[in-house]
Amino acid sequence: MEATVLDHPLCQHKLTLIRDVKTPGSLFRRVIEELGLILAVEGTRHLPTEPVAVETPLERTQGRRMLPLDPVLVPVLRAGLGLLPSFLQLIPTAKVGHLGLYRDHDSLVPVPYYRNFPPLLDQRIVFVLDPMLATGGSASEAVRQLKAAGAKNITLCSVIAAPEGITRLQADHPDLRIVVCALDRELNDKAYILPGLGDAGDRLFGTL
Repeated sequence: MEATVLDHPLCQHKLTLIRDVKTPGSLFRRVIEELGLILAVEGTRHLPTEPVAVETPLERTQGRRMLPLDPVLVPVLRAGLGLLPSFLQLIPTAKVGHLGLYRDHDSLVPVPYYRNFPPLLDQRIVFVLDPMLATGGSASEAVRQLKAAGAKNITLCSVIAAPEGITRLQADHPDLRIVVCALDRELNDKAYILPGLGDAGDRLFGTL
């Protein structure tokens, strides 16, 4: 499935802010959440709805509403937590799962350390939240874990992606929807995205 790369002036403006090494942590967190709102709007474009009758102050009309079974949001710990408030702001009834993965700095292999998902994943639409899609290893493992738990309809939402990560995910999970704010140039020899914005988790939580 082709990745969706958002082409929007607000994305471009906000990406410039979070790329800047001089942007303080408080502003970085706020802008990540603002980008998360844009991602949430685009990422949920495929959510199914059902017709419903509604009374306006003037007449009865036909509207549409989300299906009763709420979507699931799964932030990949820890950087994915930066996108969670934005998605909950738009879908406050969503269920939230958590998946802990860290990347071994020598082998670059993702290592899972925590997993807690809501029930009925096979019947729900699932959104994986992870600001940076670099090698694709962690994202691919996150999707694999969700599929193993029963999930069938999964969308990955990221702020910045590298071409290598997109290619990896399309090979590993061709049914996966991918929505990103920006597709950057490449990875460096330490698997950081260039030009990128550094380590999103460190900048979000002040652990530089």
